[in-house]
Amino acid sequence: MMEILGIRIPTVIHENSAIRCDGCGNQIIGTPFRVSILDIIATEVAPSFGEASPINPGPFQFCADATCPTRWVTTRGWQLCHKGSVREIMRPIPLTSTSPNDDASLGICDGLHHDAHEFSPA
Repeated sequence: MMEILGIRIPTVIHENSAIRCDGCGNQIIGTPFRVSILDIIATEVAPSFGEASPINPGPFQFCADATCPTRWVTTRGWQLCHKGSVREIMRPIPLTSTSPNDDASLGICDGLHHDAHEFSPA
């Protein structure tokens, strides 16, 4: 409740935030940590209206728990490069599969190192 010029106003003055963490699903208190995954290359033509990028419809938002981005990467079936860390901008790297029955998967990296990637399941 609040009061303005001596008049009691029985209303909600605290904003109700419905922002949820993409990793754990809990409500995010404060400013979320946002991750964007850049597309590998730009398309030649603009996507039609209502069509989002298959990789990055984000930015994806996470709470303060440092394990949430890693948990989110795991649920998508992607791998994480352990030479980098989870940052605001990540780059997708297509991975080739060693098994003929397996589809090619995707790895993500921050791209700040200059040597070879080391991907493993997050």
